[in-house]
Amino acid sequence: MAKRLFSGIQPTGTLHIGNFFGAVRNWATLQADHECVYCVVDYHAITDEIDPGLLHSASRAMALDLIACGIDPQRSILFVQSAVPEHAELAWILGCVTSYGDLSRMTQFKEKSAGKKFVSAGLFAYPVLQAADILLYRADGVPVGEDQVQHLELSRRVARRFNARFGEFFPEPEAIVGKGARIMSLADPTQKMSKSAGEAHYVGVMEEEGSIRKKVRSAVTDVGLTPEAEMSPGVANLFEILELSTTPSDNASVVAELREEFKAGGLMYARLKDVVFESLMTVLRPIQKRRAELEASGKVEEILAEGAQKARTIARKNLATVREMVGLG
Repeated sequence: MAKRLFSGIQPTGTLHIGNFFGAVRNWATLQADHECVYCVVDYHAITDEIDPGLLHSASRAMALDLIACGIDPQRSILFVQSAVPEHAELAWILGCVTSYGDLSRMTQFKEKSAGKKFVSAGLFAYPVLQAADILLYRADGVPVGEDQVQHLELSRRVARRFNARFGEFFPEPEAIVGKGARIMSLADPTQKMSKSAGEAHYVGVMEEEGSIRKKVRSAVTDVGLTPEAEMSPGVANLFEILELSTTPSDNASVVAELREEFKAGGLMYARLKDVVFESLMTVLRPIQKRRAELEASGKVEEILAEGAQKARTIARKNLATVREMVGLG
């Protein structure tokens, strides 16, 4: 029997190529052999200040992006988190078996709260809701990047504590780490590609082609390397994007040729950037076309409603069992 997987993504900002190569493309691949539950996590989004008028449209836009990138609503459950309020109720119950110490040690909380005058309790309890997202569906595995492994380990501990206190119910979800793609900012290759760093620091999956060309051509590389020198972070990042954007047969030819030119000290960075751009657009153009067609069809609301109904069927059943186990209702 196929294992059930769960993963979620915030609707705020733009889906960029770091998200795509690091997570979403892997989500699409996993659909072939697993029962997948994918969620646009709008409850999580309000831990930041976001215009309420934009939140619904942002969730819809992210769903469109995911479908265009290969998430198939016929094979997977795709929905918006707040359409299944059982997430919030389970988060409260799980919060009661989560230690303050565990939450205070979360690296992401320390980073996001640093320097802020106001730090919401929601940001502090974010990992508990994340655990509820996963455990509500009794997921066996979670596709994650390396930066999310700590949060998943907390979900495992929460499941363990619940089971020890109330009886065995939740599986301890396993991390499913993909190829390990870590795309860095083209403007500053010492930091991970991120929407929060500013527009110059990411390449959007749905971004206009001329803008992508400009960003790739202006990507930071290096100056004055000798043939024996190590590859700089900027050049290594361009090669990472190139290898992720090409087929194995391409890797055996163009990529290998460019690497040999680098080793020999004769690589022209302008040529590398042009090849990276063309290879990247070979991946992105079909996605952008599918996205435009889906938006024109007006079917995304129907798809999300059907996904939420499927998700609630599972969520209600599991939450009813949890409520009974803890003595509620």
